[in-house]
Amino acid sequence: MRFIAAAITFAAVFYGNVSAQAENQIFIIVNDPDGYGVDRCLATGAPCGTAVATAYCRSREFTQATSFRRVEREEITGAIPVGAKTEEFVAIECSR
Repeated sequence: MRFIAAAITFAAVFYGNVSAQAENQIFIIVNDPDGYGVDRCLATGAPCGTAVATAYCRSREFTQATSFRRVEREEITGAIPVGAKTEEFVAIECSR
């Protein structure tokens, strides 16, 4: 009987922790100047970029932006967007 109680307790703790872990994903976007200064807010990690980064995450069905920063072309290990005319990219990390 103790074994069954221990197994149920272990399963509850294990599955509770798995579901509580947040899902994070990092998106790399082109940081083209838009005339509104948003590009500077994102690239520098300034507080003014928080709303933009969060809106971007929400448009991708995530809850919030956990971080955002400028990244160099050399840091990008995947494909760079076709037609990227700039050397400026921003990484936005989103969380569910």
